[in-house]
Amino acid sequence: MSMTYGELKQAIQDYTENDETSFVNNLPLFIRLAEERILKSVQLSLFQKNQSGSMTNGNQYLAAPSDFLAPFSLSIDVNGDKEFLLFKDLDFVQTYTPDATTTGQPKYYAQFDVDNFILGPTPNANFTVDIHYLYRPASLTAGADSGTSWLSTNAEITLLYGSLVEAYIYMKGDPNLMQIYNQRLGEGISRLKNLGEAQEVVDEYRYGQIRKPRT
Repeated sequence: MSMTYGELKQAIQDYTENDETSFVNNLPLFIRLAEERILKSVQLSLFQKNQSGSMTNGNQYLAAPSDFLAPFSLSIDVNGDKEFLLFKDLDFVQTYTPDATTTGQPKYYAQFDVDNFILGPTPNANFTVDIHYLYRPASLTAGADSGTSWLSTNAEITLLYGSLVEAYIYMKGDPNLMQIYNQRLGEGISRLKNLGEAQEVVDEYRYGQIRKPRT
């Protein structure tokens, strides 16, 4: 069973009983936030990519893929051998290399902003890069109301509850309902994780998922 973009938007309004203009205008945001949370939590193999690039001598930054969501690995070619960098948080890398003019073979990388990684230390040569990463597929919200996505087709109930969690955060809604929706979201994410990366098609109803009626 799948859920179209229009059906999901209507379901969010039905569950929340909210048709206020600013709330309705934010429905795409709630859905995108839910998509990102689910994809980052589950990291399914069908949303993994490899991409080649290059580090430049003296440049502390490396451009991130435009659809980058989360890292799996990043390696550089050193005399024909692959050397893997460790992914760290931004504070770690900036503390490790407080002076960007300090160069060496990079050991660490972190996400600096939406478009760039920061390296530590700053590269002392040009390196060929191979990055294996989780990519952000096109959002359900990018299409027409009649459109679907992988999540809305294979994990539609998880996507619904994820969107409801975001909607209730926005509304500062009933804590009891928030707890229910968070629980249902967690159950859906756990089911997707348990399917494993080799499972490409999921019908949530085969795994006993129960729709929580609106209360």
